Amino acid sequence: MDILALLPHPALLAAGLLEGLVLASVLALTALGLSLVFGIMRIVNVAHGEFFMLGAVLAWMCSDLVASVIGGPAWLGFAIALLVAPVLVGALAAAIDWLVLRRLDHQPDATIVATIGFLYMIQQAVLGLYGPDARSVAAPVNWRIQLPWFGYSGYKLLVVAAAILLMLGVWLLLSRTRIGLVMRATRSDPEMALAFGIPVDRVYAWVFALGAALAALGAVLIVPIRQAHYLMGGEPLLLAFIVVIIGGLGSLRGTVVAALLIGLADGLISTLFDPMLAKILATLLVAMVLVIRPQGLFGASAA
Repeated sequence: MDILALLPHPALLAAGLLEGLVLASVLALTALGLSLVFGIMRIVNVAHGEFFMLGAVLAWMCSDLVASVIGGPAWLGFAIALLVAPVLVGALAAAIDWLVLRRLDHQPDATIVATIGFLYMIQQAVLGLYGPDARSVAAPVNWRIQLPWFGYSGYKLLVVAAAILLMLGVWLLLSRTRIGLVMRATRSDPEMALAFGIPVDRVYAWVFALGAALAALGAVLIVPIRQAHYLMGGEPLLLAFIVVIIGGLGSLRGTVVAALLIGLADGLISTLFDPMLAKILATLLVAMVLVIRPQGLFGASAA
């Protein structure tokens, strides 16, 4: 029996790995926002997937506006969406934190209930204004790169590169700037930070806005590949939770590593077998991590 004949074709393996890398890039960017909010504010934002969905819908609106009103090219609408979507979604998140979550004193239980409420409010508002139809956004570039076995979308490779640059920017912000120093101080000891004159509530609002903006950026990057829809926030939220649990709640390094593992595994299993099997295995992996290492791969152990 020829064992090599049982192995998948190299083209299938390469396609699965590349698709997994694209998913991992967007997933890491989205989960990074969720992990950042939990790491600094110690709250779980259940509406994070709806911020992702808003980014996708705003990307479609920007692209449609440019195409129908001024007749501009696809790349112009996409470039405008990259600027507009994270700013508007971040501003909405900051308003939610300042007007509601701050008044709840960022209590974990109350915050979960509040963000569940905002999940449905945002979803229904988009349904009323945007409608139930899934709508596509044209990719800003259409060129393909010829690989040894097949041609691959140049845009998808740009998604990977853009996500890496954005994550690098977040790392530089947190580790090399005064803003990052203030965020880390607030994370370590909010009461001490307040005693030293750091406006903790304002820092929380900015962190919540940054987390939402990262989700919106991930959606803008993925929407030329997957259509915008008012119900599209559920899967990114679930996958982001899986990533932050496996990587370790609040660990940015763990988030990136876990997103890479989940993304590559999902790409390979979906290509070679079945997409549903990939989701089942990801759920089983979460259960195993919770049993064997409850704090996640890079999370801190409980004292």
